[in-house]
Amino acid sequence: MLERIRLESLREKVTTAEDAVKIIKDGMVVGSSGFTKAGDSKAILAALAERGKTENIQVTLMTGASLGHGIDGKLADANVLKKRMPFQADPILRSKINNGEILFIDQHLSESAELLHTKNLQNIDVAIIEAAYIERDGSIVPTTSVGNSVTFAALAKKVIIEINTEVPEEVYGIHDIYQAEDYPYRNVIPIVAPWNKIGRKSIPLDPNKVEAIVFTNKKDSPADITEPDHKTTAIAKHIIRFFENEVQLGRLTDRLLPLQAGIGKVANAVLTGFKDSNFYDLTMFSEVLQDSTFDLIDSGKLSFASASSITVSSECYERVLGNLSKYREKFVLRPQNISNTPGLIRRLGIIAINTAIEFDIYGNVNSTHIGGTKIMNGIGGSGDFARNAYLSIFVTQAASKENKISHVLPMVSHTDHTEHDVDILVTDIGLADLRGLAPRERAQKIIDNCVHPDYKEELQSYFDRACERGGHTPHLLEESFSWHLRFSETGSMKKQITEEVYN
Repeated sequence: MLERIRLESLREKVTTAEDAVKIIKDGMVVGSSGFTKAGDSKAILAALAERGKTENIQVTLMTGASLGHGIDGKLADANVLKKRMPFQADPILRSKINNGEILFIDQHLSESAELLHTKNLQNIDVAIIEAAYIERDGSIVPTTSVGNSVTFAALAKKVIIEINTEVPEEVYGIHDIYQAEDYPYRNVIPIVAPWNKIGRKSIPLDPNKVEAIVFTNKKDSPADITEPDHKTTAIAKHIIRFFENEVQLGRLTDRLLPLQAGIGKVANAVLTGFKDSNFYDLTMFSEVLQDSTFDLIDSGKLSFASASSITVSSECYERVLGNLSKYREKFVLRPQNISNTPGLIRRLGIIAINTAIEFDIYGNVNSTHIGGTKIMNGIGGSGDFARNAYLSIFVTQAASKENKISHVLPMVSHTDHTEHDVDILVTDIGLADLRGLAPRERAQKIIDNCVHPDYKEELQSYFDRACERGGHTPHLLEESFSWHLRFSETGSMKKQITEEVYN
């Protein structure tokens, strides 16, 4: 295993996770690798959770995105987390955040590193970074994600490295490590196509900051892959038909433009839908590469993919990491403040496809909160892409929970993406193209095309009555959240019509 530490002076730093975690003190800010369960700390953070069971210690934890192996939940359960940022997806942590026990900062994923570099956030005391191996110059070859690790390594006072021997050393070369200059000396980031590589293959690191090295042998948590159902399949078909029409109108070609897709079953279904389409030579410039990405590569439909992490099922993990010679020229992993940087998204003309919890009749999107107050996961990178994309598409089912919940509403209970950043809305019922439409036109298009039949009549009534009252964006404020209130009181958004019989 020591052969994975090619800078021999660092070999004396090898220790156990239990000893290494003693470097972390109460009140510290900890930055850890990890982006959507990929390339995360599998030993040190787990040891920190164990330590929290017997010792009062609380830290602020920053990562790239969510962590795997239930680590966020274990840390939350042990009361180790005082504050968490910029994203999470763990039910235990989510509950403690919503109960006010843990503070959570929900950030655009492109911004965390920028805020650290500009000293708008407290500096990192300890960085924990998973690596495939350490180069002779002390630099780190990351594993299945890059995330914020480049910034953590550069700014942290102390660094703990987890060398994961489960990851083959052949991952060298799949990363493009580029760090933009600090303001006011920042240059243009010279990426003009998803396949452009502009940086180095390892993360630069001052070896003097390395306090401990721990060996692990553990795979990333597998992604939860759900087979497309009739709703996700319908959404995918609506989007494919829309793209086909855009080609006929001369707005796109059969190669489309670089794709971005949020993580989850809807995104996987949409990308899977391209396998049976007439599109070809597709590219991706996204945050996360899922099973569907590599399925499209295998089918010959996708020629190149750029992201910040690989988050895949166990089968796909073995397929990709076991055959890197086949895939290494087909994808690249970058720091998330490069994969998600607004300027590149705008320059490359990204087609962004992200998931909504709910949207309203004017096109405002809630992608983070249930009932306006309870966080689900976080905004992630959807805001980075939505505001700057060539096409900003949001998808959700029209209704759920035996149709007791409508996902198209008079007004969203929380706004993450305003109507100004949303071009296309899609449910299993249909698709609404909102480009070039005024608010009243958008509302009618959404009601006509996206609403579940159980709610269409009432939503039309709301809009008609609001228009009678007037306004550029007509609303009945006394009714705008009535559907949410009705659900909280009765368990259904459907209007209950009762007849009172008087004797």
